[in-house]
Amino acid sequence: MVIEVAQLTINADAAEGFAEVFAAAVPHVAGAHGFRSAQLTRSIESPLRFVLLVEWETLADHTEGFRGSPAFAEWRALVGPHFAEPPHVEHVEVVGSA
Repeated sequence: MVIEVAQLTINADAAEGFAEVFAAAVPHVAGAHGFRSAQLTRSIESPLRFVLLVEWETLADHTEGFRGSPAFAEWRALVGPHFAEPPHVEHVEVVGSA
């Protein structure tokens, strides 16, 4: 399993409604091959900052499969206009837990 960690800074005028935008857009991600789950979090101290965590079966499921699909364009058309800056995305794997 691979976890996509996307740090999103949202425009001030869109921050309060961004969770609803995410809810409308997430079916485009959830239908992708290798998708396992998604969680959107919001910073308490910096309320314009959201972190999206998406679990994928493999890195290629995200970077090649989803990003190369029409569903990515549909996802981005819904969420992209709300970004104050380009998202910072990286991929991590669990190496320990409690």
